[in-house]
Amino acid sequence: MSQVTAEMIERGRGLDPKVAASRRKLSAKVRNAREKLTSDGAGRRIFDVELMRMYSQSQHGALPAMILLAVAIGGLALIWLQVSDVLGWLSFVMAALAVHQVLCSRLLLLPEPEINARAWRHRFMAMEAVQGAAWAVVVLLLLRETDPIARTFVLFVLLMVAAMTAMISASVPWAVYAGLAPIVIASLAFMSPREGLLNLPVTLMAGGAQLYFIFLARRLYSTALDTLSLNMEKEALIAELEQAKLNSDEARRRAEEANLAKSRFLATMSHELRTPLNAILGFSEIMKSEMLGPHTVGAYKEYSTDIHGSGQHLLMLINEILDLSRVEAGRYELKEESVSIPHVVDDCRHLLSLRAKNRGITVTATFAPDMPRVWADERAIRQITLNLLTNAIKFTPPDGSITITVGWAPSGGQMLSIRDTGPGIPEAEIPVIMSSFGRGLLAQKNAEEGTGLGLPIVKGLIELHGGTFELKSEVRVGTEVIMVLPPERVIDALPMLNVNAPAASSQRNSNRRTRAAA
Repeated sequence: MSQVTAEMIERGRGLDPKVAASRRKLSAKVRNAREKLTSDGAGRRIFDVELMRMYSQSQHGALPAMILLAVAIGGLALIWLQVSDVLGWLSFVMAALAVHQVLCSRLLLLPEPEINARAWRHRFMAMEAVQGAAWAVVVLLLLRETDPIARTFVLFVLLMVAAMTAMISASVPWAVYAGLAPIVIASLAFMSPREGLLNLPVTLMAGGAQLYFIFLARRLYSTALDTLSLNMEKEALIAELEQAKLNSDEARRRAEEANLAKSRFLATMSHELRTPLNAILGFSEIMKSEMLGPHTVGAYKEYSTDIHGSGQHLLMLINEILDLSRVEAGRYELKEESVSIPHVVDDCRHLLSLRAKNRGITVTATFAPDMPRVWADERAIRQITLNLLTNAIKFTPPDGSITITVGWAPSGGQMLSIRDTGPGIPEAEIPVIMSSFGRGLLAQKNAEEGTGLGLPIVKGLIELHGGTFELKSEVRVGTEVIMVLPPERVIDALPMLNVNAPAASSQRNSNRRTRAAA
């Protein structure tokens, strides 16, 4: 066992500095996560910054597709436009894309506290408007074309650009509106009814498509908000779990140190108390028995008897505390061997028979016939029986009776039952008497003094054997305690050896060899 140091004791009175620092960091993390979820000001700002970061990342990811689309549109536009016009339009689009990408990169590189959400929202709106205007220039270049294919091509370009803008820029809705505005204006200009009402259906379809893209952008924006909210709830939950784990670790550390200190205290006090206690018991025994001569004053003999009895009571208390401490700490080592429960119980009954006779209590024992031995710790079984039988004698009034039964349990194991005709225990007091140092009110009035450790020790020893302990009681009727050992501890008798088995086996082997040779 490791030693309890002054540092450990001091830490038990206050937090470890490292642990305290970790708890402060976790508390700040939890507080920030909650502010993101609940604050109307700071929370919205955090969401805006995260949405703009998502916007910038989407722009970076869509850049190759946008360049490819611009080149494809420019290549197809050569059917109707001059090369210089197409190159000029491509240059305008590429410049807008380049400036937009630089702006997004700057945002991603900035730390979160330095980002002004409102200013960056305006910048992105302006860049989306410029980029939308760059895409819409191709409409102006093809306005003079009367080829129906050119008109279909322009409609296709406008719808493609509008859909791309709505999906890529959805995390900043105002940027979507700014990017779609030039495209909507170009669509209305291109689809003006120059031929009566023939272009009206196409114009309505184009306008409806723009409205659909705006609706799509809003839905994508709502989805992004929900995703951010869920992520922040997850971060808050993780932070709270980490804080709970830290608290649990701290509580476990304190419990281990307290248990270590308790074990060392009990071990030290056991030695320090038993040494003078042995002297008290020895000398009081000599004085009580008047080995060195009779007392000149008769009261001295009574005093020495009281001293000896008190010393024995104190020694019993120390032993019970140590036993309970070892059982609770899991350090009680069972010395298992073949044990006959009826034999142990009968010995204990004879040992306490004089005490029961002095109180006028009748003790009867019933043992099932041919009970096999069990694999258990004989000292523990003896201590269990003595504790239970001693309690029964203490709590049974004069002219009462105690019934001891040793037999088979329904599960196949062996059981010990001790029933008395004492005052009984109220149901509400059973958990109290099963706890360490617990004694019921009715028991205190009707029984002699005790430590309140007998039943907890019994229960612990039975559980170490894998058995069960049950206490049944009824006020003014009596109490019954039942100990059951599991079936696997019962030592089954070996089957009788058949001396003819080897000969029969040899005969069978000889017959097999004869048949094989034939």
